[in-house]
Amino acid sequence: MAAITNLLLSNLPSSLTHVPIINPLISSYPPFPLPTKSKPLQFHLTTTNRADFTIKATATAGTKKAPSDERVKKVHSIEEFDESLKSAKNRLVVVEYAARHSPDSSKIYPFMVQLSRTCSDVDFLLVMGDESEKTRELCKREKIEKVPHFSFYKSMEKIHEEEGIGPDQLMGDVLYYGDSHSSVEQLHCREDVEKLMEDHKVDHKLIVLDVGLKHCGPCVKVYPTVIKLSRQMDSVVFARMNGDENESCMKFLKDMNVIEVPTFLFIRDGEICGRYVGSGKGELIGEILRYQGVRVTY
Repeated sequence: MAAITNLLLSNLPSSLTHVPIINPLISSYPPFPLPTKSKPLQFHLTTTNRADFTIKATATAGTKKAPSDERVKKVHSIEEFDESLKSAKNRLVVVEYAARHSPDSSKIYPFMVQLSRTCSDVDFLLVMGDESEKTRELCKREKIEKVPHFSFYKSMEKIHEEEGIGPDQLMGDVLYYGDSHSSVEQLHCREDVEKLMEDHKVDHKLIVLDVGLKHCGPCVKVYPTVIKLSRQMDSVVFARMNGDENESCMKFLKDMNVIEVPTFLFIRDGEICGRYVGSGKGELIGEILRYQGVRVTY
């Protein structure tokens, strides 16, 4: 879990007056660490043919027929890279920096191809760092020292990056930073929360509000579970808010006395009836069922 420091409980608006505090359950993930500077890693690139990499990568996946990677755009220069980010506008762009002689690059690439076929609202780019002098210059400008390296961009701004990740974490990152087609409602201010609460006073549905931060590891890891539950539980409304998106969101976190993330607020009939602090998938499901009136024992 990530701690949010210097948050004081402010006077709550009349529509959000009752905020019971429930003892947080233990997270299945370690606390979200503060970013630290690490020793630069050496990244030596040698010229090769990018086509060889694609064949090797698909063969590693163990498939008889190579998956189509037509939605993954190969970028060969700084100019092509900048133009791809510019043309994407506010869509999420996922960039994999790879090299032919990196086994980890070969292993992760097929999973990015699979994601590109299912996430139509995300642009995927591949940069072969050892393809040419031009791609070396691009890696140098973007300070890529080890592959595979994934960078995430929106509106030409880098919003997140990861090194040496596996398929599950890659999928979680793509969904967390680029998901706009799921049934999880995206909330961007206090007014969005109050409107959602008002909309579901009539149908008495339980609202599960996932409150997190943009660069919180546990928030990212648990989000695929939130998406999956939103598609399976028709009687529950799922929503998400990133507290550090803007001042209104951070003010909402202060008013809700949210001091660690992820925090899940449970709302019914216009009132907050409970919360769960943590990223344990089983515990989260159990809490949702409990607030749905299902008896759950641990």
